[in-house]
Amino acid sequence: MKRRTLLKSAVALAAWYGLPSAPLFAAARGNERIADGEARPFSFEGLRERARQLATAPYQDGARRLPETLAALTPHQYNEIGYDPAHALWRGQSDRLNVQFIHAGMAFDQPVRMYSVDPDSGQAREIHFRPELFDYARADVDVSQLGSDLGFAGFRVFKAPSLDEKDIISFLGASYFRAVDGSYQYGLSARGATVNTFADGEREEFPDFTHFWFETPAPGASRFTAFALLDSPKLAGAYRFVIDCADDGVVMDIDSHLFPREAITQLGIAPMTTMFSCGGHQRRQCRTLHPRVHDSDRLALWRGNGEWVCRPLNNPPRIQFNTFGDQDPKGFGMLQTHRDFDDYEDVIGRYHDRPSLWVEPKGQWGAGEIQLLELPTTGETMDNVVAFWKPQQAIQGGEALSFGYRLHWGARAPVHTDLARVRATLSGMGGFPEGWAPGEHYPEVWAERIAVDFVGGELKAFYDGDIDVDTQLDTSAGQVKDLHVLWVKDLEGFRILFDWYPDSDATDPVNMRLTLSARGKVISETWLFQYFPPPKEERRFPPFPGSQA
Repeated sequence: MKRRTLLKSAVALAAWYGLPSAPLFAAARGNERIADGEARPFSFEGLRERARQLATAPYQDGARRLPETLAALTPHQYNEIGYDPAHALWRGQSDRLNVQFIHAGMAFDQPVRMYSVDPDSGQAREIHFRPELFDYARADVDVSQLGSDLGFAGFRVFKAPSLDEKDIISFLGASYFRAVDGSYQYGLSARGATVNTFADGEREEFPDFTHFWFETPAPGASRFTAFALLDSPKLAGAYRFVIDCADDGVVMDIDSHLFPREAITQLGIAPMTTMFSCGGHQRRQCRTLHPRVHDSDRLALWRGNGEWVCRPLNNPPRIQFNTFGDQDPKGFGMLQTHRDFDDYEDVIGRYHDRPSLWVEPKGQWGAGEIQLLELPTTGETMDNVVAFWKPQQAIQGGEALSFGYRLHWGARAPVHTDLARVRATLSGMGGFPEGWAPGEHYPEVWAERIAVDFVGGELKAFYDGDIDVDTQLDTSAGQVKDLHVLWVKDLEGFRILFDWYPDSDATDPVNMRLTLSARGKVISETWLFQYFPPPKEERRFPPFPGSQA
């Protein structure tokens, strides 16, 4: 748990402060070669073989004790260590991109080795850590303690040639990485792989990217290729990232080759980590001035059978783990669909600018599950939601697994259904007619009112003064009463409104499923929702103002 806490803190640090800031420098050293290692042949085939061989040997933990001057840094102090952009990789070679490296410090104690690859010769040279690559003017660091074999913590990619341009990609901590769209606002994270994130009797592992190789891009290119070696006690792997850095988002074409050292109960492919604190159906948990606080508001699924699913995210009262079985999924992702400042009223977090992340599998992934883990959180500085693909097949040591996929980072997913889509999920006090105040006497029987808005698709065709839409609503417990289908002119869509009444004192989560149909066919995506009934003693209505409670 300590490891998880440290990594989540690192993600929170980057979200609040950005990665270490880069001061401006004169360009006199712009053409200096920073790849100072001996030239050695490199190829992706050779990297795959290296990962396979690595998996046949016992795991060697590369983390090391950091010098005290780095280990004792606070997040603010760590953020003050700047990289000298005059030493950026590809500076003077590419007029579109450059790479800047991140200093070790705090919990980032795994040395990450960096290499520059000449694509014409196939030769790679290591980029060794040395203090002159960094600026310590605003950081209280005793450089004499650093030594010459410190390695790096990670890297970030900038758009060139503007030296004060914001970064667009960062790889920092274990196998975490992130990207932005045109808003330059980081949000959720992806990971190389997960191991036993929520597996009974198994300890969770956080595989590390320990080495990176960067192919020098062609002048004028906004695309580059990077390679990575992944390692952990149970798993080794080789990755190729072909990354397009467009103005409206980043697309990463990923080929991963994984080699388990031993059996793995729960292997996560294309994992993503995000934060949902409150908003929408959980407005009562927003105890700040902000009506919403989240990096993502839903898990979206495009299943292998063509079904589209919207699963609103929760900040649950206790740990929740859900699975969604599938065969050859077409895509899935964590989406941030509320894109207006008014949705959040947040001038610091700027959650309306945070990107969505969509996974597009390449080829057929076979049978498996999208697995979703939601943890309770009391704030916005900790990621509390994880989702990934888990293959159905048992993972044994000595195997060779390959998964290809694309990650699309942008305001919206690159694909969407032609069916009606879920706009929002809302909940609140129920048990009385909508549009009427509860009055002095609240209902004697407690109920929760839930509203689901559907927009888009062919909905307008099914409203001409009369509503020609049917609902299919199923719940795993309780009773549904007073269901209404309302046309909302302002949304040009339908609001499905109903009251849910408990049939027991249980507080187990209640699963709900809703679709719309008309003229014999389904016309909406599937709404899947998990509702958490309050304890019996909390199932009461507030006292009417002026009455004696």
